Amino acid sequence: MAHITITPNKTRLTITAGGMQLGMTEAALTLAEGSYPAVTYIPRADVDMQKLVKTSRQTTCPHKGVASYYTIQTPQGPLENAVWSYETPIDSVAAIAGYLAFYPDKVSLG
Repeated sequence: MAHITITPNKTRLTITAGGMQLGMTEAALTLAEGSYPAVTYIPRADVDMQKLVKTSRQTTCPHKGVASYYTIQTPQGPLENAVWSYETPIDSVAAIAGYLAFYPDKVSLG
């Protein structure tokens, strides 16, 4: 099994896409998995979920479970499957339940 660590990230992050703000948080989590780049997970409560539309896309990770995807609705048009979430993650990564991750080429976290 890949070594996965999840650590709190208390940095104030603003989530933006397509020139609009999706949210702001000081309660993110950073998930590091083996040699992959670390991924920042944002609490759903800190994201404007009305700007996201769940899609039919799903993928499965043997270490985290089934991921669901969301498209971001922006004034410039949709950013397809730009967000993912493990809504019922495997027990070893249960901390990321209720969190969203964003593709860095589609969203800015700063």
